[in-house]
Amino acid sequence: MAIVEEFVGKFSPQGVILAVATLTFILLFAQWADALFRLHKLGGNSAPKIPTKLPFGMGVVYRMMEHAAKNENLELWNNFFAETGRTYTVESRILTRRIFLTADPENIKAILAAQFNDYGKGEAFHREWKPFLGDSIFTTDGEKWHTSRQLIRPQFIKDRVSDLHCFEDHVATLFKCMAKGDALDGKHEKIDINMKGSDGAIIEISNLLFRYTLDVATDFLLGKDVESMCSLRQPFADAFNEVQAIQNNIARVGPFNWLIPRGRYKACLKIINEFLNQYIERALRLSPEELASKTKGDRGYTFLHALASHTRDRTVLRDQLVAVLLAGRDTTAATLSWAIYELARHPEAVNKLRQEILHTVGPTQTPTYAHLKSMKYLQNIMNETLRLYPVVPFNVRGVVHDTTLPRGGGPDGSEPIAVLKGTSISYSTLAMQRRPDLYPPVSENFADPAVFSPDRWFHWQPKPWTYIPFNGGPRICVGQQFALTEMAYVLCRIFQRFDRIDSHMGQIDGGKPNLRSVITLSPHDGVRVALWRAKGGL
Repeated sequence: MAIVEEFVGKFSPQGVILAVATLTFILLFAQWADALFRLHKLGGNSAPKIPTKLPFGMGVVYRMMEHAAKNENLELWNNFFAETGRTYTVESRILTRRIFLTADPENIKAILAAQFNDYGKGEAFHREWKPFLGDSIFTTDGEKWHTSRQLIRPQFIKDRVSDLHCFEDHVATLFKCMAKGDALDGKHEKIDINMKGSDGAIIEISNLLFRYTLDVATDFLLGKDVESMCSLRQPFADAFNEVQAIQNNIARVGPFNWLIPRGRYKACLKIINEFLNQYIERALRLSPEELASKTKGDRGYTFLHALASHTRDRTVLRDQLVAVLLAGRDTTAATLSWAIYELARHPEAVNKLRQEILHTVGPTQTPTYAHLKSMKYLQNIMNETLRLYPVVPFNVRGVVHDTTLPRGGGPDGSEPIAVLKGTSISYSTLAMQRRPDLYPPVSENFADPAVFSPDRWFHWQPKPWTYIPFNGGPRICVGQQFALTEMAYVLCRIFQRFDRIDSHMGQIDGGKPNLRSVITLSPHDGVRVALWRAKGGL
């Protein structure tokens, strides 16, 4: 001990500070030199730099937060691309982390498929999202991701997706809410869905659609819905929404995320976990034999029963439930909201859709899975909605091995870019799917790409990797067909019942949709419409 004290006594505080500073400089220089060598080995190209006047990338972070607060994420990305002038891939550095933004289909193809093993969620993403999504399919790589996907995939086989009883039960409640113009005050509230007084009444339908999809999702997952359409306030839904909003800010600021307050975030996570634990405990009380019998009958089948028959780990069950609930509820509700938003502005599309529905299904008959798949114009409407409003507008991958992106480097942006392990790459389906240069010229059969036009799909198909609303490659959305079937069913039932829908959004957003991008893309101002009952409709 005396030797140590004598040794330390020989150094002044200034000397210690200088030694630490020198050592830090040496380590940083070594890291920089190593990175430079690896980049040179890969070819050395970089992408155009996002201009910023503040050090350590703080200017880029500030612009991201500023535009996110105003729901102008798409405008910001387009500004970044325009400021560099030659490519749809740009880069910046935030503290020590190199980041890329891309809306180039070749780069997105490489990230999601062609070079799949070089890109993953990465350690940083997993660390930031773990409190909310745990070790689920959305946050993991490698064996953990593969195990999650194998666990979930069987629950979305065609026999389950084509069983429409769950949708029909909740559509009846949705119509009651639409007649009232709000959620019900208890499941037994008496509402006459045939009352003519509701015709032409302005309602905010997006809120009702989010409630509807939450009830469907919890019914499918847990065997009992949360009845959010039958209660004015739903603590679980409110907590779920708030966690997403805070989580989005945590992810957006990257290394500066420690600045985001976590108090409300943790409180809402507790509400979510306590709610789900009720159902998890109930499922785990069942023996393996009881679980096996539960999964044999369609009406008694639940997603949770299927999961519990494969694992008794409460954390695994919780993580997978939250992930599928996020995908099953928010993506479907957001897309339905945008479809109604646009249809209300395009009465000619409503008329064509009604004609197809009446010809295929009739005014009152319950549609079948075959009906839904056979209606081409209905499919066009969903495709066009997902083209303009992809459900996950911005996504991110981490580089897990030193590798390259196919395009964005060199004088004209056509050469590969070298990227090192640990680099973060954000890609935007929203920005890519709205790039006018990826579409044919405007003509009689092809409307301006910025315009909602379901008819374009009769004459045109997007080039590979320019339209990927459900992602692509090995991580393509496992619940895609379930979501499309549910959306088609709801639209079919609504337009069997109503033959006219008017938009009342003009005075709110001036005809320019307010794109709220948290995790999914939803209408920030809701969707205010008025509907009229069809004669002879259901």
